Amino acid sequence: MAHSQAKIHRMFELIEPIATVTFSEIPNEEFLAVGMRNYWDGYFAGRAAPLGMASAEVVHAVFYNFADGEVARHIPWVWGKVTPEEAIAVRERGSAAALRAAIGSLADSAELTRAADVATRAAVSAPVEGRVLYAGLRAIAIPEDPLARLWHAATLLREHRGDGHNIALVAHGIGGTESHVLMALALGMRAEEFGRIHHLPKAQLAAVVDGLRDRGLVDADGGFTDAGRETKARIEALTDELAAPPYNTLSAEELDQLITDLEPIAAAAQEADS
Repeated sequence: MAHSQAKIHRMFELIEPIATVTFSEIPNEEFLAVGMRNYWDGYFAGRAAPLGMASAEVVHAVFYNFADGEVARHIPWVWGKVTPEEAIAVRERGSAAALRAAIGSLADSAELTRAADVATRAAVSAPVEGRVLYAGLRAIAIPEDPLARLWHAATLLREHRGDGHNIALVAHGIGGTESHVLMALALGMRAEEFGRIHHLPKAQLAAVVDGLRDRGLVDADGGFTDAGRETKARIEALTDELAAPPYNTLSAEELDQLITDLEPIAAAAQEADS
């Protein structure tokens, strides 16, 4: 059944801190132990592994929002150290350990097991067409352990939404680096202050901002115009709309219960991250 966009967005808020434990220190240590040189080697090996031994060009296209050349610093190098299958196992093991460390006794609760079962049912129910990373994740065996299963379901739902977000960006003519500029402005920051792009050469980042200014999305001071703010809002609304299909398999009561079960887990994960 269809659910309100407010509930779909709430699921995004709850899924995000659970899925993103995969980018924390424990999984990073697991990847360093199998030969990765640094955090970003493990990031790309783990997140790209569902695509198989993909090239830098393919991963750049699927991940969408990395600047030119950033993916190629790590792929295909990582495939000489770890196979995609090994990377998937390392990522799952490290992520489950990180989630357990973050949420403590909640890891063994009946509510977590129930949330893992319901979230998994939703996570494997959406069409895969046009959702490349989601489709790759769908081909991975679902973990038996409830904690790992919840992380896996959260990752499926996150990447399904992420694939949809890329669709929304493309539909609005917003490139990967441009999307980071818009995110920075939405957070009240200047583009050069935003962590995902502040390292880019000043001339390169200035050219991106100039392009958005030429389109009427950024003003002379580097902030949002009304048109820029409206474009960002449309992209986010479309992203939520495109994120809805997995939840259509759940009744209103099931979705409400899932939200209730996830709230303390997500809060604990978020607190640990902060």
